[in-house]
Amino acid sequence: MKIVLASSNPGKLAELQAMLAPLGFDLVRQSDLGIGEAAEPFRTFIENALAKARHAAQASGLPALADDAGLCVDAFGGQPGVDTAHYASRLGYAKSDANNVRALLQQMQGLANRRAAMVSTLIALRSADDPEPLVAVGRVEGEITQAPRGGSGFGFDPVMFIPELGKTFAELPPEVKNAHSHRGRAAKAMVDLMRQRWL
Repeated sequence: MKIVLASSNPGKLAELQAMLAPLGFDLVRQSDLGIGEAAEPFRTFIENALAKARHAAQASGLPALADDAGLCVDAFGGQPGVDTAHYASRLGYAKSDANNVRALLQQMQGLANRRAAMVSTLIALRSADDPEPLVAVGRVEGEITQAPRGGSGFGFDPVMFIPELGKTFAELPPEVKNAHSHRGRAAKAMVDLMRQRWL
């Protein structure tokens, strides 16, 4: 079965393709089908993921999978949350992963509370009008490091330290990160849901 991924992010495609491999689905990015980004006007991960999935399914005529994920920092009342991808631009930097990390570390200078969580909400639809979306949430708690560590991954991986693993996400091999990450946990739950409901 071909499923459109409601994202243009190559890192997200690679992670989710590997995680959904046991189902034999062919995941294709919406940008590869000429589909533009959906509006994300909502303040929760679940609402934005649903909007993205419906948009991709409507435009492609295919089942769709959407992920809305972000970093929730305790000291910032859960922010940047749904604004994670644009965090740096809110602080006057150009949009990029490196600038997001730089802006976060600057904002957290001198803060003792460095607790944070990475959250991923995955939504799958059989069609744009599917009344019963599959919803899977993954959450990983950790701490923001004082400086980036590791060269793998993307986004905030270099500063997201996971105490149970003793490393940042960027210091882990991809297969270990995928097994323990917020997206990995959400994808595992989604694979189970797809097996139960779609296959």
